[in-house]
Amino acid sequence: MQRILIVEDEKEMANGLKDILEFEGYEVVTAENGKEGLQAISRKEPDCIILDLMLPDLSGYEVCEQIRRKLTTPILMLTARSQDHDKIRGFKVGADDYLTKPFSVGELLARVMALLRRHTKYSPEADLVRVGSSIVDVQHFTVRRGRREHSMSHYEAELFKLLYSHANQPVTRDEILDRVWGTDKFPTNRTVDNFIVKLRKKIEDDYRNPKHILTIYGVGYKLSP
Repeated sequence: MQRILIVEDEKEMANGLKDILEFEGYEVVTAENGKEGLQAISRKEPDCIILDLMLPDLSGYEVCEQIRRKLTTPILMLTARSQDHDKIRGFKVGADDYLTKPFSVGELLARVMALLRRHTKYSPEADLVRVGSSIVDVQHFTVRRGRREHSMSHYEAELFKLLYSHANQPVTRDEILDRVWGTDKFPTNRTVDNFIVKLRKKIEDDYRNPKHILTIYGVGYKLSP
């Protein structure tokens, strides 16, 4: 049984969501604020998190950031705000999807099911990874597509491994810069963009119309194997 954590301070809303999801066959855990939510995550290890943006202690953004430092669990953010900049900020801190109140039960269930379906635990230590028609060998720094084989640089391999470890989830440019190059190398966002193009040329069948290394506008990139 898949377990869902609801972090919502409005008791009526939390109980309503709990009843709906339990009727659909999910195990449901609830938390009334951000701190309780973070504690529940470490104890219950949910498969999906429904996170309200407006909480009485920590904001949903802060909770999401703390979760993303350790886990890739899919997060559906709930909010009464509908402005684009709020949504963009939510995606930047690691939310996988965004649902604006009021919403229909059917839409909520569809989004939860989609997140659970897409979320697969990928191992960044896997030696051979299939991405579309390409085979990426991160141990030997090569990409084979058909009869052609391309070599990868150290930074290309590290970039791929980072995207792969967060497969189907957006990774911000700032996180890529910090995790792949580090702050002492003084790279820029343009550096990330250039290396993304290099990877696309080696992995994608048509790098101008990528199907696997995707741009998330205003946020960064994601790998869809």
